[in-house]
Amino acid sequence: MEDNLPAHVRDLRKWLNQYSYEYYVEDNPSVPDSEYDRLMQELIAAEKAHPEWITPDSPTQRVGGKPLKEFTKVTHEIPMLSLGDVFSEEELLDFDRRVRQQVGDDVTYVCELKIDGLAISLTYERGRFVLGATRGDGTTGEDITNNLRTVRSLPLTLPTDETIEVRGECYMPKKSFDKLNQQRQANGEPLFANPRNAAAGSLRQLDPKITAHRRLAVFLYSAGTFNREKITTHYGLLQAIRTLGLPVNPESRRCRTMQEVFDYIKEYTEKRDSLAYGIDGIVVKVDSMAQQAALGHTVKTPRWMIAYKFPAEEVVSRLEAIEISVGRTGAVTPTAVLTPVQVAGTTVRRATLHNEDLIREKDLRIGDRVVIHKAGDIIPEVVNVLTGQRTGKEIPFSMPENCPECGSALVRLEEEVALRCINPKCPALIREGLIHFVSRNAMNIDGLGEKVITQLFEKHLIHDVADLYKLNFDELIALDRMGEKSVTNLLEAIERSKQNSLERLLFGLGIRFIGAKAAQILARAFHTMDQLAAASMEQLTAVDEIGEKMADSVRTYFAKPEVAALIDELKTAGLNMTYLGPDAPAPADTPFSGKTVVLTGKMEHFTRTEAKKEIEQRGGNVTGSVSASTDLVIAGEAAGSKLDKAKKWSIEIWDEARFLDSLKD
Repeated sequence: MEDNLPAHVRDLRKWLNQYSYEYYVEDNPSVPDSEYDRLMQELIAAEKAHPEWITPDSPTQRVGGKPLKEFTKVTHEIPMLSLGDVFSEEELLDFDRRVRQQVGDDVTYVCELKIDGLAISLTYERGRFVLGATRGDGTTGEDITNNLRTVRSLPLTLPTDETIEVRGECYMPKKSFDKLNQQRQANGEPLFANPRNAAAGSLRQLDPKITAHRRLAVFLYSAGTFNREKITTHYGLLQAIRTLGLPVNPESRRCRTMQEVFDYIKEYTEKRDSLAYGIDGIVVKVDSMAQQAALGHTVKTPRWMIAYKFPAEEVVSRLEAIEISVGRTGAVTPTAVLTPVQVAGTTVRRATLHNEDLIREKDLRIGDRVVIHKAGDIIPEVVNVLTGQRTGKEIPFSMPENCPECGSALVRLEEEVALRCINPKCPALIREGLIHFVSRNAMNIDGLGEKVITQLFEKHLIHDVADLYKLNFDELIALDRMGEKSVTNLLEAIERSKQNSLERLLFGLGIRFIGAKAAQILARAFHTMDQLAAASMEQLTAVDEIGEKMADSVRTYFAKPEVAALIDELKTAGLNMTYLGPDAPAPADTPFSGKTVVLTGKMEHFTRTEAKKEIEQRGGNVTGSVSASTDLVIAGEAAGSKLDKAKKWSIEIWDEARFLDSLKD
């Protein structure tokens, strides 16, 4: 595109991009603002006279395009995992000890500032910015490309012909935040609580012109797809990203000892308020990529990096009441009801109290003045009581003897601090179990939130998870705030969930001590629900990472007659009872058996994750890039450089229609 532009237009773009980088990334402009403005006006005039010269990566296009009706979903080919948190030097030393136990003592760390913003992914094809997405749930985010184009520290072109995907944080500088709130105050609009909320709200504007006025910025700190042949360290990766002209925070530092890590934390704890942007901690990463690979990751977090979070802000409120709730496992949890108070930028009205022992330990009484903070800047907690401010009118609290939902006697099981309701027919256990079953990490039934489940339960339309698969249009349309489209979408989501792999169903059933990771391990080991249900204690404990406590819980669960009846109901409803993950036995003869497949472009009938699963179930191996070893490329709409490479190397190419036919066969 740019090759067809006149030389003076190319020069204008080059200068404007250079001056913008100097101003927004290096904070060291080489020309006055008036010169930048003059060149921009000259380019605007040239493109106005010749609209055919306008391209998406022109500096003039940062002002924002047409408003969107909605954001489209984006599937991350490589999941964007979350970070584990620690809050003390002792916990950091525990992290260091775990790392050294697995990879040895020759470990170097990279410390980076934890920018308080919104995680994003940026994709460049042949050096041109083509896609920007939010992290979302780590697997699926939202397409915010048009909004990210307005961020002036983000280059629209790179000096490379490769396709790369880089990741980082989009944030609002403190100056931009102050200016935005001043404008909102003058307009009589509600103020943003903090820069992070302002940045998130700005990126999710359907009108990019609004985002353009918010003056956001980005720092990049990792890569999904990147040519790493000569890059062996994380620090080297940061330098490679910076060399491409992408903004990387300059404060990152290699640390060869934990003392150097602690010194870095101390330094930036003191500098925190003087920085031009908000930070809420320090990220510590193993530098060696070989060691990163050896350490691996859990379902949610990498084992080779950790976030040290700054001590939480503390404020004082009044304890107005203590409410009791019953969870899906029967655990009875007390919650503090507080006089509303601002903590770390949000209004807090409730705080967790965990269990009866904590209430006794802190000597909490109704009416007490209490100190509140947010653990990890997220979960409100009661730190302590200001006993010196008591008036004598405070009321001591005691836990109930009976379940507040069903009236059954509460019990304290051996070696547990929590009181439990053990009545299997308790409405709270059933309702909370249903909410868990449809949740994102379980059966992932979109549209079946807590409010809908509660309505269905209260109207006696569902009594257990099998009833979800008996719901019909007429029952759902009668619910509050459910229109025809919502009901249709919900029924489709319920139907889709029948095809989930076994581990999702196992996790959704809520077997005690069996979390998402344990469910995946068991599903991979036993492959089918029937084989798992029939497994002995010896067979279960022989599985790596499954201990006696978990094994006993699984055996106890499947020994119940009502569980056998429930599984039969789910089978009759058509739910898949087989493990479909990457280690599942694949059919011997399919169009994908033993083939390396690449997916590119947007499909009408599948998300990228769904298409990948279909191929892997049939013995194929899906990779992210086209190479000489690629056997097949499946191309949807708007396929880019991967399709071009496939044509150049004479690799077999299918469209979506042929892909669908192969699945039917």
